[in-house]
Amino acid sequence: MLERGDPIGVIKLYRIGELARAAEVSERTIDYYTKLGLISAEKRTQKNYRLYSSETLARLERINQMKQEKYSLEEIRKKLEQWHNVTNEEHVTEKLSSLELHMQQLEREVKELEPLISSLKPGQARRAFSNLMPQSLACIEALRIILNHGPFS
Repeated sequence: MLERGDPIGVIKLYRIGELARAAEVSERTIDYYTKLGLISAEKRTQKNYRLYSSETLARLERINQMKQEKYSLEEIRKKLEQWHNVTNEEHVTEKLSSLELHMQQLEREVKELEPLISSLKPGQARRAFSNLMPQSLACIEALRIILNHGPFS
């Protein structure tokens, strides 16, 4: 991956300390994940320092996110392997299916809220929606962009 400010064609590589700081983990964690096969060095320097790519940084961010979602390291390893083996088309199909399930859940929740919202006074409804609107509009806009760039446009 190219990093901003880098000349075209030059890939940003991180030494272990730089990667650890960028990913907000310890160098020891990097060593442990490397030992487990969750990540791997891109190459080594003449002095035998491991160098990691920006792709590894993205992978570490995915690992951290999955850990926050309470996945075990073994589950994370299996998920990462699945993602690596999945074609782009399968990945998009899986993501769209997941998104569709989320939208169906949101639709059910909105239907449950309709009687509550209609019973609110106008000032109460405005306050409730004022906190919700920026995030909701961003989500709706993202869905519109996806639909306009897909086979539906």
